[in-house]
Amino acid sequence: MSIQKPSLPKGTRDFGPLIMSKRNYILDTIKSTFKLFGFQQLETPSMENLSVLTGKYGDEGDQLLYKIVNSGDFLKNVRAEDMMDGSHRVLPKIAEKGLRYDLTVPFARYVVMNRNDITFPFKRFQIQPVWRADRPQRGRYREFYQCDADVVGTDSLICEAEIILMIKKVFKELKLTDYSIKINNRKILTGISEVIGEPGKESELCVCIDKLDKIGWAKVQEELIQKGFGEESISRLEPIIHLPKEDKFSYMADFLNLSAVGLQGLKEVKDVYELLTMSGASEEHLDFDVVLARGLSYYTGAIFEVKVNNVSIGSVSGGGRYDNLTGVFGLEGVSGVGFSFGVDRLYDVLEELNLFPQDSLETTAVMIAHFDQEGLGYGLKVLSFLRSAGICAEIYPESAKIKKQFNYADKKNIPFVIIVGSDEISSGKVTLKDMKSGIQTLLTLEEVSKILKG
Repeated sequence: MSIQKPSLPKGTRDFGPLIMSKRNYILDTIKSTFKLFGFQQLETPSMENLSVLTGKYGDEGDQLLYKIVNSGDFLKNVRAEDMMDGSHRVLPKIAEKGLRYDLTVPFARYVVMNRNDITFPFKRFQIQPVWRADRPQRGRYREFYQCDADVVGTDSLICEAEIILMIKKVFKELKLTDYSIKINNRKILTGISEVIGEPGKESELCVCIDKLDKIGWAKVQEELIQKGFGEESISRLEPIIHLPKEDKFSYMADFLNLSAVGLQGLKEVKDVYELLTMSGASEEHLDFDVVLARGLSYYTGAIFEVKVNNVSIGSVSGGGRYDNLTGVFGLEGVSGVGFSFGVDRLYDVLEELNLFPQDSLETTAVMIAHFDQEGLGYGLKVLSFLRSAGICAEIYPESAKIKKQFNYADKKNIPFVIIVGSDEISSGKVTLKDMKSGIQTLLTLEEVSKILKG
């Protein structure tokens, strides 16, 4: 029998214990913040019916869906002429399900299917992997986690203000201090397209100006011309691109004076700022960015994007308001607002800035080392006492030289080792060794418990 070399599918990763402890530090921080703000956790299946997924992400998205071949004889309904016609004819007959592409469409499906049992406004968060048959490259995977929070069933701007408050809280907990929460409104972009003389072209405008950071204003102008924008329209747009940082609201009120929808968008952004002030939050880290577009056509109101400054990673969070999330499944007019954290990107940011706390990497607080069978028996009683006290503890499972046991604890970053020998057993105490300082102290179990609980 030949030995098979183990391998991973391209675009997927293993997360070992060290990486998982760091990921859990991020996820636990986000999860506790979501719960603090009244969001409830939801999970949906890894697979959905293809009828639910297709047509929701555009032609490109449909190409990137992972299809699941039907179980059993999946070719039984396929005829020779189907094969001649190509994959578009064969696929519906051999695959009825696919892996989820994002968390938003499954959420919309869930809301429609459970609308009679849900209390609206419905605040949900979801942290699960998604799959895309994309070409793998640095920072882009075929399997990755999304971390979404949405409120549906209300158009109250309190929800937008709370998204900003949640982002600020998570970043404070993660010790991130240099970042920008960019905010804009889709209605402002619609107003800009009206004012520059290109009404109805906000989608094309958004696609182009969304690239401003990457390609610069000169190249954006070229793209606008290619999309049919006139020279005069582009010159009217230019002051917006180079908008001064001070007094943006006054400038935009004058600029959008002839656009009712644009002024409505501006009012919504101002109202969010006022709600934050009423909540006792400062405007620190907040940046009203009138050319923020995020390139997504389904946003109808507020748009958010969060960037950590002075790191090599792009945006780490984003979202916005949408008016008709569930309309595609037959439930019209359910307004919602949501955003997501990019867990993988946040991980890279914290790694780059060396912000992971050391204690988040320790899974076991103490290990029990022993010399013989009698020590093992005494050690198991000590172990039971420690775990009953809520202390993460383990015992070295084999009889081995004490040096080998210490090496094990060292490699696992276990900060303390309890040593049990004949002296400890006769005194009813234990010796606690601090692995960093090397200091050993004979203590009662109650004294050990106090030290380990800090």
